[in-house]
Amino acid sequence: MLNLVISLLVSSIVAVALSTLAGLDYWIAILASLAVFTAVYVLLIRYVMKKITALMETAQRDIQAGRTEKAIKTLQSGYKYSNWQFYIKGQINSQIGMILYLKRDFAGAFEYLQKGFVRHWMAMGMLAICYMKRNKAGKMIETFDKAVTVSKKEPLLWNLYAYCLEKVGEKEKAISVLEKGLKKISDERLQANLDALKEGRKMKMKAYGDLWYHFHLESQGAMIKQQTKAIQGRRKIVRR
Repeated sequence: MLNLVISLLVSSIVAVALSTLAGLDYWIAILASLAVFTAVYVLLIRYVMKKITALMETAQRDIQAGRTEKAIKTLQSGYKYSNWQFYIKGQINSQIGMILYLKRDFAGAFEYLQKGFVRHWMAMGMLAICYMKRNKAGKMIETFDKAVTVSKKEPLLWNLYAYCLEKVGEKEKAISVLEKGLKKISDERLQANLDALKEGRKMKMKAYGDLWYHFHLESQGAMIKQQTKAIQGRRKIVRR
């Protein structure tokens, strides 16, 4: 990456200049060059990340205004910074993949999510679901395993993993995943769904609100209908 190369080059020049031209002790020159390397590297990282943040903010405004295609093009323009900083391209791919997934363009999203950043747990969750929809349970499990390895403190991710396992007929594995999740993070929703599976009931994800519906595994309309029926049922009981 260019950030690293430039920092090494500058620090090397400083080390040579201090030891050869200034006549300083070799170890003093090395320590000074390390300080210069760190300063230059940090400054370059901040510069690149400032540019990326600006692109993300612009894309977000475009999305809110309904200009999805423009938002994607804005993010794609950030590829030029991928040679400067590690993981930039992967993060941009994750963002584009999520935008397309939310639009239900699952085929288009899949292309980007595959090249996404492993630490972006929502994008990884969407990628795993794409594999599930393609009847590739093995790849789904592999993707979820990578995601929970680096994002251990995300309760929705553990629940999502278990939900998908139960959906493909792997109930016992789903129970095991929830148990592992509870060892990493204490969460009432994890415990509730673990109890539900052990008792033969369905997992409930509505506690996660809109975030859950981003994964398109359950429509808000279906949930509203269920809630309406429940309310109507309670009214009938009261009338009797």
